[in-house]
Amino acid sequence: VLLITSVLLILGAAGVLVGHPFDTVKVRLQVQSADKPLYRGTFHCFQSIIRQETMLGLYKGIGSPMMGLTFINAIVFGVQGNTMRLLGRDTPMNQFLAGAAAGAIQCVICCPMELAKTRMQMQGTGEKKSSTRKVYKNSLDCLARIYQREGLRGVNRGMVTTLIRETPGFGVYFLAYDVLTRSLGCEPEDPYMIPKLLFAGGMSGIASWLSTYPVDVIKSRLQADGVGGKFQYSSIMDCTRKSIEREGWRVFTRGLTSTLLRAFPVNAATFATVTLFLMYVRQDEGPKDCEPAPQHHAALQQQAQPSSL
Repeated sequence: VLLITSVLLILGAAGVLVGHPFDTVKVRLQVQSADKPLYRGTFHCFQSIIRQETMLGLYKGIGSPMMGLTFINAIVFGVQGNTMRLLGRDTPMNQFLAGAAAGAIQCVICCPMELAKTRMQMQGTGEKKSSTRKVYKNSLDCLARIYQREGLRGVNRGMVTTLIRETPGFGVYFLAYDVLTRSLGCEPEDPYMIPKLLFAGGMSGIASWLSTYPVDVIKSRLQADGVGGKFQYSSIMDCTRKSIEREGWRVFTRGLTSTLLRAFPVNAATFATVTLFLMYVRQDEGPKDCEPAPQHHAALQQQAQPSSL
């Protein structure tokens, strides 16, 4: 358990450090005003943030995912693995159901974490570092201030959209990885196993984001709404309706480029590392003093398959 926690901690920290700048750009593009847009696109947004807010501007709000992603990874892979054991059979449908269960449960941590992250990322948008007035000192201060003003409901702003995004999103995530690893033939003795695992993990991340990305746009807008005490949206449907009226259906693709640029490397590394680590642990748990019975040996081989997380 300690080894698995350590691996997830390292993975979470590395993923956040690499992916957070892309996430900041995604949120800025999703939330920016359609009437007075600050950014023309992904690369212009990167350039503008660095020029106006320095490189540190890309890492605004990094505190909450740094604290939360280790727990989220532990919950996701733990719940998914236990659900698969309860379901009994390793089938694509069961992979989807197990992933969906994991996605739903981790929303308890994910929603407040992303609320603080989004508010911190939007703080001081387009302002020079010296002129920035900080409403929130850090992620914890942000959540504390929101709780003081709006109570528990405010801290869980965007929970419904988070559930709508994460439940099918994680289902697709694990389903796509299972289908790809089976199709590519990721066997332990395959010399190209690691590149195949990296490809399967990266493409699974992309498939997951594409399946629920429009919901993510609405979630970001709802969580960014209310900064400064002014609320634009009264509900999910109100936000969706107003967004389409002002910007058309293309509003649901805002920030998609930076999301996909982040999704492939982060998820490739996560899935490949967890799979290889579990295979290594399971091999060590096998009997060492005698040859396993044929049925037991076959079971061990099946357990070592990377599609069976």
